Amino acid sequence: MKAVCIDDEPLAVEYTLKQSKQLSEISEAKGFINADEALEWICSHPTDIVLLDINMPGMDGITLAAKIKQHKPDTAVLFLTAYRDYAFDAFAVHPAGYLLKPISLEKLAAEVHHVSGKASDPPPAHIQIKTFGLFDVYVDGKPVSFKLSKAKEILAFLVDKQGFGIRRAELFAALWEDALYDRKRQKQLDVYIRSLRDALHEYGISEILKMEKGILRVDPDSFSCDTYLFYAGDNSAINAYRGEYMSSYSWASVTESFLYWKARRKTKNPAI
Repeated sequence: MKAVCIDDEPLAVEYTLKQSKQLSEISEAKGFINADEALEWICSHPTDIVLLDINMPGMDGITLAAKIKQHKPDTAVLFLTAYRDYAFDAFAVHPAGYLLKPISLEKLAAEVHHVSGKASDPPPAHIQIKTFGLFDVYVDGKPVSFKLSKAKEILAFLVDKQGFGIRRAELFAALWEDALYDRKRQKQLDVYIRSLRDALHEYGISEILKMEKGILRVDPDSFSCDTYLFYAGDNSAINAYRGEYMSSYSWASVTESFLYWKARRKTKNPAI
Protein backbone atom coordinates (compact mmCIF):
# COMPACT_ATOMS: atom_id res chain seq x y z
CA MET A 1 0.00 0.00 0.00
CA LYS A 2 1.04 3.59 -0.63
CA ALA A 3 0.79 5.73 2.51
CA VAL A 4 0.83 9.45 3.26
CA CYS A 5 1.66 10.73 6.76
CA ILE A 6 0.40 14.20 7.75
CA ASP A 7 1.20 16.09 10.95
CA ASP A 8 2.07 19.73 11.64
CA GLU A 9 4.98 18.57 13.83
CA PRO A 10 8.03 17.57 11.70
CA LEU A 11 9.28 15.15 14.34
CA ALA A 12 5.88 13.44 14.44
CA VAL A 13 5.91 13.02 10.64
CA GLU A 14 9.44 11.61 10.81
CA TYR A 15 8.45 9.19 13.58
CA THR A 16 5.33 7.96 11.72
CA LEU A 17 7.28 7.53 8.50
CA LYS A 18 9.89 5.48 10.34
CA GLN A 19 7.17 3.24 11.78
CA SER A 20 5.38 2.92 8.43
CA LYS A 21 8.52 1.73 6.67
CA GLN A 22 8.74 -1.17 9.12
CA LEU A 23 5.33 -2.51 8.05
CA SER A 24 5.25 -5.10 5.30
CA GLU A 25 1.87 -3.86 4.00
CA ILE A 26 3.27 -0.40 3.21
CA SER A 27 5.46 -0.28 0.11
CA GLU A 28 5.85 3.49 -0.06
CA ALA A 29 5.33 6.35 2.41
CA LYS A 30 5.51 10.13 2.03
CA GLY A 31 5.23 12.78 4.75
CA PHE A 32 3.74 16.28 4.88
CA ILE A 33 3.50 19.01 7.52
CA ASN A 34 1.15 21.16 5.43
CA ALA A 35 -2.46 20.04 4.91
CA ASP A 36 -2.99 21.83 1.59
CA GLU A 37 0.18 20.40 0.08
CA ALA A 38 -0.79 16.94 1.30
CA LEU A 39 -4.25 17.20 -0.25
CA GLU A 40 -2.80 18.32 -3.58
CA TRP A 41 -0.44 15.34 -3.59
CA ILE A 42 -3.13 12.82 -2.64
CA CYS A 43 -5.48 14.08 -5.36
CA SER A 44 -2.86 13.48 -8.05
CA HIS A 45 -1.09 10.34 -6.78
CA PRO A 46 -2.27 6.82 -5.87
CA THR A 47 -2.83 6.73 -2.11
CA ASP A 48 -4.18 3.75 -0.20
CA ILE A 49 -3.97 5.02 3.37
CA VAL A 50 -3.51 8.39 5.08
CA LEU A 51 -2.05 8.54 8.61
CA LEU A 52 -3.43 11.84 9.80
CA ASP A 53 -3.16 14.10 12.85
CA ILE A 54 -6.34 15.97 13.86
CA ASN A 55 -5.24 19.05 15.79
CA MET A 56 -3.42 21.07 13.11
CA PRO A 57 -3.33 24.83 12.34
CA GLY A 58 -5.27 26.07 9.34
CA MET A 59 -7.08 23.00 8.04
CA ASP A 60 -7.70 20.51 10.85
CA GLY A 61 -7.46 16.76 10.28
CA ILE A 62 -11.20 16.07 10.20
CA THR A 63 -11.76 18.73 7.54
CA LEU A 64 -8.82 17.40 5.54
CA ALA A 65 -10.12 13.84 5.83
CA ALA A 66 -13.50 14.97 4.44
CA LYS A 67 -11.79 16.58 1.46
CA ILE A 68 -9.69 13.46 0.89
CA LYS A 69 -12.83 11.30 0.95
CA GLN A 70 -14.50 13.67 -1.52
CA HIS A 71 -11.71 13.25 -4.06
CA LYS A 72 -10.52 9.74 -3.18
CA PRO A 73 -13.42 7.91 -1.44
CA ASP A 74 -11.57 4.58 -1.39
CA THR A 75 -8.58 5.99 0.49
CA ALA A 76 -8.49 4.83 4.09
CA VAL A 77 -7.95 7.45 6.80
CA LEU A 78 -6.32 6.48 10.08
CA PHE A 79 -6.34 9.24 12.69
CA LEU A 80 -3.30 9.57 14.96
CA THR A 81 -3.96 12.09 17.72
CA ALA A 82 -3.11 12.98 21.30
CA TYR A 83 -6.71 13.98 22.04
CA ARG A 84 -9.53 11.56 22.87
CA ASP A 85 -12.20 14.28 22.65
CA TYR A 86 -12.06 14.37 18.85
CA ALA A 87 -13.07 10.73 18.48
CA PHE A 88 -16.82 11.19 18.12
CA ASP A 89 -16.49 14.07 15.64
CA ALA A 90 -14.13 11.89 13.62
CA PHE A 91 -16.95 9.40 12.98
CA ALA A 92 -18.43 11.80 10.42
CA VAL A 93 -15.68 10.99 7.89
CA HIS A 94 -15.77 7.21 8.44
CA PRO A 95 -12.12 6.69 9.45
CA ALA A 96 -10.48 3.29 9.23
CA GLY A 97 -9.22 3.75 12.78
CA TYR A 98 -8.39 6.12 15.62
CA LEU A 99 -5.13 5.79 17.59
CA LEU A 100 -4.00 7.85 20.55
CA LYS A 101 -0.45 9.13 20.72
CA PRO A 102 2.13 7.95 21.63
CA ILE A 103 1.49 5.19 19.11
CA SER A 104 3.25 1.87 19.41
CA LEU A 105 4.41 0.02 16.33
CA GLU A 106 2.21 -2.93 17.37
CA LYS A 107 -1.01 -0.85 17.43
CA LEU A 108 -0.18 0.86 14.15
CA ALA A 109 0.62 -2.50 12.56
CA ALA A 110 -2.73 -3.93 13.69
CA GLU A 111 -4.71 -1.03 12.20
CA VAL A 112 -2.79 -1.05 8.91
CA HIS A 113 -3.21 -4.81 8.69
CA HIS A 114 -6.96 -4.36 9.15
CA VAL A 115 -7.08 -1.83 6.31
CA SER A 116 -4.96 -3.98 3.99
CA GLY A 117 -7.24 -6.96 4.56
CA LYS A 118 -10.43 -5.18 3.46
CA ALA A 119 -9.93 -6.29 -0.14
CA SER A 120 -10.35 -9.89 0.99
CA ASP A 121 -13.47 -9.25 3.04
CA PRO A 122 -16.44 -11.53 2.24
CA PRO A 123 -19.10 -10.20 -0.15
CA PRO A 124 -22.05 -8.29 1.36
CA ALA A 125 -24.79 -10.35 2.96
CA HIS A 126 -27.77 -11.37 0.84
CA ILE A 127 -30.07 -9.39 3.15
CA GLN A 128 -28.75 -6.19 4.68
CA ILE A 129 -30.64 -3.98 7.11
CA LYS A 130 -29.37 -0.46 7.71
CA THR A 131 -30.49 1.46 10.77
CA PHE A 132 -27.91 4.26 11.02
CA GLY A 133 -29.67 7.35 9.73
CA LEU A 134 -32.86 6.11 8.09
CA PHE A 135 -34.15 2.54 8.18
CA ASP A 136 -33.80 0.54 4.97
CA VAL A 137 -33.67 -3.07 3.83
CA TYR A 138 -31.58 -4.31 0.91
CA VAL A 139 -31.56 -7.60 -0.99
CA ASP A 140 -28.36 -8.17 -2.94
CA GLY A 141 -27.68 -4.45 -2.73
CA LYS A 142 -31.11 -3.36 -4.02
CA PRO A 143 -33.57 -1.55 -1.71
CA VAL A 144 -36.81 -3.23 -0.68
CA SER A 145 -39.93 -1.16 -1.37
CA PHE A 146 -42.86 -1.27 1.07
CA LYS A 147 -46.33 -0.27 -0.09
CA LEU A 148 -47.32 0.93 3.38
CA SER A 149 -44.95 3.00 5.51
CA LYS A 150 -46.40 1.53 8.71
CA ALA A 151 -45.54 -1.97 7.48
CA LYS A 152 -41.94 -0.85 7.12
CA GLU A 153 -42.02 0.73 10.58
CA ILE A 154 -43.27 -2.52 12.10
CA LEU A 155 -40.23 -4.30 10.69
CA ALA A 156 -37.97 -1.50 11.96
CA PHE A 157 -39.40 -1.87 15.47
CA LEU A 158 -38.87 -5.63 15.43
CA VAL A 159 -35.28 -5.17 14.23
CA ASP A 160 -34.75 -2.76 17.12
CA LYS A 161 -35.86 -5.53 19.50
CA GLN A 162 -33.08 -7.81 18.18
CA GLY A 163 -35.16 -10.97 17.85
CA PHE A 164 -37.18 -10.71 21.05
CA GLY A 165 -40.84 -11.64 20.63
CA ILE A 166 -43.35 -8.79 20.65
CA ARG A 167 -47.11 -9.18 21.15
CA ARG A 168 -49.45 -7.25 18.87
CA ALA A 169 -50.72 -5.05 21.70
CA GLU A 170 -47.12 -4.09 22.60
CA LEU A 171 -46.37 -3.35 18.97
CA PHE A 172 -49.46 -1.17 18.65
CA ALA A 173 -48.66 0.74 21.85
CA ALA A 174 -45.15 1.54 20.64
CA LEU A 175 -46.16 2.70 17.14
CA TRP A 176 -49.42 4.49 17.98
CA GLU A 177 -48.54 5.61 21.52
CA ASP A 178 -51.74 6.84 23.24
CA ALA A 179 -54.27 5.45 20.74
CA LEU A 180 -56.82 2.96 22.07
CA TYR A 181 -56.18 -0.64 20.94
CA ASP A 182 -59.80 -1.52 20.14
CA ARG A 183 -61.26 -3.95 17.59
CA LYS A 184 -60.98 -1.43 14.76
CA ARG A 185 -57.32 -0.80 15.54
CA GLN A 186 -56.62 -4.53 15.75
CA LYS A 187 -57.95 -5.01 12.22
CA GLN A 188 -55.90 -2.04 11.03
CA LEU A 189 -52.75 -3.56 12.54
CA ASP A 190 -53.54 -6.86 10.81
CA VAL A 191 -53.60 -5.02 7.47
CA TYR A 192 -50.14 -3.56 8.08
CA ILE A 193 -48.70 -6.90 9.19
CA ARG A 194 -50.17 -8.59 6.11
CA SER A 195 -48.66 -5.88 3.91
CA LEU A 196 -45.29 -6.43 5.56
CA ARG A 197 -45.45 -10.19 4.97
CA ASP A 198 -46.45 -9.64 1.35
CA ALA A 199 -43.50 -7.31 0.77
CA LEU A 200 -41.04 -9.76 2.28
CA HIS A 201 -42.52 -12.59 0.23
CA GLU A 202 -42.29 -10.52 -2.95
CA TYR A 203 -38.54 -10.05 -2.42
CA GLY A 204 -38.00 -13.67 -1.36
CA ILE A 205 -36.96 -12.82 2.21
CA SER A 206 -39.92 -14.09 4.23
CA GLU A 207 -37.53 -15.91 6.56
CA ILE A 208 -36.55 -12.73 8.41
CA LEU A 209 -40.01 -12.43 10.01
CA LYS A 210 -41.32 -15.04 12.46
CA MET A 211 -44.93 -15.21 13.74
CA GLU A 212 -45.85 -17.68 16.46
CA LYS A 213 -49.09 -17.61 18.47
CA GLY A 214 -49.61 -13.89 17.99
CA ILE A 215 -46.01 -13.00 18.78
CA LEU A 216 -43.83 -11.35 16.14
CA ARG A 217 -40.05 -11.23 15.96
CA VAL A 218 -37.23 -11.10 13.45
CA ASP A 219 -34.63 -13.82 13.00
CA PRO A 220 -31.31 -11.98 13.59
CA ASP A 221 -29.35 -14.82 12.00
CA SER A 222 -31.08 -14.36 8.64
CA PHE A 223 -29.69 -10.91 7.82
CA SER A 224 -26.81 -8.51 8.43
CA CYS A 225 -27.56 -5.35 10.42
CA ASP A 226 -25.24 -2.42 11.15
CA THR A 227 -26.56 -2.03 14.70
CA TYR A 228 -26.02 -5.70 15.53
CA LEU A 229 -22.46 -5.44 14.18
CA PHE A 230 -21.96 -2.30 16.29
CA TYR A 231 -23.01 -4.21 19.41
CA ALA A 232 -20.60 -7.00 18.47
CA GLY A 233 -17.69 -4.53 18.37
CA ASP A 234 -17.20 -4.48 14.59
CA ASN A 235 -14.86 -1.55 13.81
CA SER A 236 -16.47 -0.78 10.45
CA ALA A 237 -19.92 -0.54 12.04
CA ILE A 238 -18.62 1.62 14.89
CA ASN A 239 -16.96 3.98 12.43
CA ALA A 240 -20.13 4.10 10.31
CA TYR A 241 -22.26 5.35 13.21
CA ARG A 242 -22.75 9.13 12.96
CA GLY A 243 -25.13 9.75 15.86
CA GLU A 244 -28.40 8.99 14.06
CA TYR A 245 -30.48 5.82 14.37
CA MET A 246 -33.77 5.19 12.54
CA SER A 247 -34.32 8.94 12.66
CA SER A 248 -37.83 8.74 11.15
CA TYR A 249 -39.26 7.01 14.24
CA SER A 250 -39.75 8.71 17.61
CA TRP A 251 -39.64 5.42 19.53
CA ALA A 252 -36.07 4.86 18.27
CA SER A 253 -34.70 7.76 20.37
CA VAL A 254 -34.03 5.49 23.35
CA THR A 255 -31.77 3.20 21.35
CA GLU A 256 -30.19 6.21 19.63
CA SER A 257 -29.16 7.63 23.02
CA PHE A 258 -27.74 4.26 24.03
CA LEU A 259 -25.73 3.96 20.82
CA TYR A 260 -24.37 7.48 21.29
CA TRP A 261 -23.27 6.62 24.82
CA LYS A 262 -21.69 3.35 23.66
CA ALA A 263 -19.88 5.11 20.82
CA ARG A 264 -18.34 7.64 23.18
CA ARG A 265 -17.22 4.90 25.57
CA LYS A 266 -15.66 2.89 22.77
CA THR A 267 -13.71 5.79 21.32
CA LYS A 268 -12.47 6.94 24.73
CA ASN A 269 -11.03 3.51 25.45
CA PRO A 270 -7.20 3.91 25.49
CA ALA A 271 -6.91 0.58 23.68
CA ILE A 272 -8.51 1.99 20.55
